[in-house]
Amino acid sequence: MAGPDFSATGVRIERWPRSLTTAGEVLIEDGRLALLTSCGRVIDSAPVRAVRAGRPWFAGRGDATVATLNGHRYRLTMGRRGRGPGGPTNMAGCFLEAVRTAGTAKDRAEGRAEGRAKDRAKDRAG
Repeated sequence: MAGPDFSATGVRIERWPRSLTTAGEVLIEDGRLALLTSCGRVIDSAPVRAVRAGRPWFAGRGDATVATLNGHRYRLTMGRRGRGPGGPTNMAGCFLEAVRTAGTAKDRAEGRAEGRAKDRAKDRAG
């Protein structure tokens, strides 16, 4: 069984105007994005294709992102990880890339399955 496409812990999750958790988790797995509390309780979850994510104009180059799930806007502030020889990893950038690629990968997989189904229907008909 494969691991999650993206996972970040220690994430501050805010839903304007209040903070929901300061040590939450953001998880992308099996085409779904889930926001979890530090205890593992689901705050919100949605298919990655239905999620809008980006950097807010006021965040600059920091680790803050804004994600919209099920019509609710969440501000996600992620720490930096991996302070080893390769330097710190920008988790916000990794998150945005994971949302973008997870959505397109799922669409491509569904497109291939749809294409195979159409090919089978053509074979049966003709």
